[in-house]
Amino acid sequence: MRSTFLLTAGLMLAPAIATAQTTAPAAPATAPQTAPATGATTAPVGTPQTGPGTTAPATTAAAPVGTGTIVQALPSIPAHATLVRLLTAAKLDAQLGGAGPFTLFAPNDEAFSRLPAGTLDTLLAPANVASLTTILKNHVVPGALTSDQIKSQITAGGGRATLTTLSGQPLVATIDNGSILLTDAVGNKSYVDKPADVREANGVIHSTNGISLPKLG
Repeated sequence: MRSTFLLTAGLMLAPAIATAQTTAPAAPATAPQTAPATGATTAPVGTPQTGPGTTAPATTAAAPVGTGTIVQALPSIPAHATLVRLLTAAKLDAQLGGAGPFTLFAPNDEAFSRLPAGTLDTLLAPANVASLTTILKNHVVPGALTSDQIKSQITAGGGRATLTTLSGQPLVATIDNGSILLTDAVGNKSYVDKPADVREANGVIHSTNGISLPKLG
């Protein structure tokens, strides 16, 4: 029953995901600026600036670490209400509210809005909780990984880093146009679309513009 639903869900989800979430975030601004603009630096996060007029290496200040959990923080992040609803339905909010640490790649509401009509209702049906849980776990990686740390792993891996999710399946992280690109086990792609890490006591949240599926069937 579960494998049949997973295969059916995959057939419903994959076409929308494959065609609608591969747009990279806007490229960083390259024109001179009188003051730093949030999310518009011209060098990767943490890269020293060595241009004229620089008196000291410039780095992006680390985001402050919150005192709550990633589950408690998620509702306060704009455009993630659908993911909050799904995590609650799958009862993953209890696990992700634990000690962790975890890294959550959090699809935004727009990513879910592109799914075929009726898909969310199907996933939320009580009989499909186990399958929904598997799909959601494919967005969670053990350990608290900041963007800088993921980029360091990508560099160390010769341009790619394989992150094993709680579903047991991989997400492959690469860099595209300065942004972190995630490719799931069936070839769907999504981008980390926010430059700042949301850091909490038990992990890190990265907003993404697409859904990452496990291999189904």
